[in-house]
Amino acid sequence: MAGTGVFAELVDGDGVFKYYSSGEWKKSSSGKSVPIINPTTRQPHFKVQACTQEEVNKLIEEAKTAQKSWAKTPLWKRAELLHKAAALLKEHKVPIAECLVKEIAKPAKDAATEAVRSGDLVSYCAEEGVRVLGEGKFMVSDSFPGNERTKYCLTAKIPLGVILAIPPFNYPVNLAVSKIAPALIAGNSIVLKPPTQGAVAALHMVHCFHLAGFPKGLISCVTGRGSEIGDFLTMHPMHSGTAYARDRKQSNDLVELYLHCPDVLICGLNIFCCCFTGGDTGIAISKKAGMIPLQMELGGKDACIILDDADLDLAAANIVKGGFSYSGQRCTAVKVVLVMESVANALVEKVKAKVAKLTVGLPEDDSDITPVVTESSANFIEGLVVDAKQKGATFCQEYRREGNLIWPLLLDNVRPDMRIAWEEPFGPVLPVIRITSVEEGIHHCNASNFGLQGCVFTRDISKAILISDAMETGTVQINSAPARGPDHFPFQGLKDSGIGSQGITNSINMMTKIKTTVINLPTPSYTMG
Repeated sequence: MAGTGVFAELVDGDGVFKYYSSGEWKKSSSGKSVPIINPTTRQPHFKVQACTQEEVNKLIEEAKTAQKSWAKTPLWKRAELLHKAAALLKEHKVPIAECLVKEIAKPAKDAATEAVRSGDLVSYCAEEGVRVLGEGKFMVSDSFPGNERTKYCLTAKIPLGVILAIPPFNYPVNLAVSKIAPALIAGNSIVLKPPTQGAVAALHMVHCFHLAGFPKGLISCVTGRGSEIGDFLTMHPMHSGTAYARDRKQSNDLVELYLHCPDVLICGLNIFCCCFTGGDTGIAISKKAGMIPLQMELGGKDACIILDDADLDLAAANIVKGGFSYSGQRCTAVKVVLVMESVANALVEKVKAKVAKLTVGLPEDDSDITPVVTESSANFIEGLVVDAKQKGATFCQEYRREGNLIWPLLLDNVRPDMRIAWEEPFGPVLPVIRITSVEEGIHHCNASNFGLQGCVFTRDISKAILISDAMETGTVQINSAPARGPDHFPFQGLKDSGIGSQGITNSINMMTKIKTTVINLPTPSYTMG
């Protein structure tokens, strides 16, 4: 059970989950808490600490100190501790899954899978880190014109410092460890700011790292609203201890941003890398972050292009899986179907038949469709549906909603003047746009401000490759729905969908910098043949 057994120390006497700092679970001096609403009951289910700026200041300083010692820890030892954490994540998948069910209404089976997948990611990252970071590069000067072999250049990858990780509500464990594990194997310390919905699952995950025996201060997990704990990022000095907030105007701009983005911490002068998964807030963060690496995935409007030679049964199965899994609350969900008019009727009928078989209900019952995460999300989705209805879309099912629970809905004959054609619903509503040419489908895909993933269904691999090359997205799936995994594959978005590339190896490389040492020889040196 959540907050019991080995996790009992996470909860204070008032039933509020503690935050993690200095290798200990602590109550905030604020005496305040933040409620977490169960999407199914729409009632408070958990509470987490509302941390203060002083507490955040302290854990940031501790993270800096701990990182310096951690960077000296042998690679094999870092990997060993990560393997321990991975095993603990799998061992305690049941209480972690319970949190996911109650906090974000994730179906029970999928919730347990997230915990296991997260353990697998951590283990793979440990092994990959030893390989990637265990190799350097040796260069010689006479490979460049005009130089003799008088310089030997040695390069190595070294850690950045303190990494700020901000995962989203829909995968608060898996998308947290996808940031934490690469940071740790690379020699960095980590400050985790989990989403409010999903915070308790994230705290249970952090406790697995605690039980694995990582050094105190290396991993911190702070909870609370950004408007109350974000200002430290404009007040802290840089790591040199001599430079302060860049100027008064930027400080004021950041404070303003905190007030309008209450669940987000923004990168500041003591954060050396920001890894963020979420929505439009990421764009605002990137404008304020300054000269630090950013790794951001900010959503998508993933298009599914169906050609007239496609296997329609395969396409229909992937459309339903891609569009309605976890109630469509996935960045890589199929968000719009662009189907050739000649096969549109047949495809829509096949998709309708599969949608009719989806179960709707409680996450505890492993229903296919469960409540969306918040009432405001449900209201936003309903707004898109109302707009489509007013503009003449064909409803393949009756629109039905009870609280946060929205029944799956396929909208046919959607036109570009409808909001649902462009906006990301993050819910179980899927639009179908009929097209008369491949070029029309590509144009609609590329006209979006998003560019995360897309997919194309055709039996002609040559057409598939040509369409893939033309689509302005970070990834194109051929004859399959969009997907982030496997977790070691590169994962990136173009345009407003993000900055940088994820995937275990890419994340490790992004969380390091190159350090070069050049040996200058008194005379040219050449190896004997």
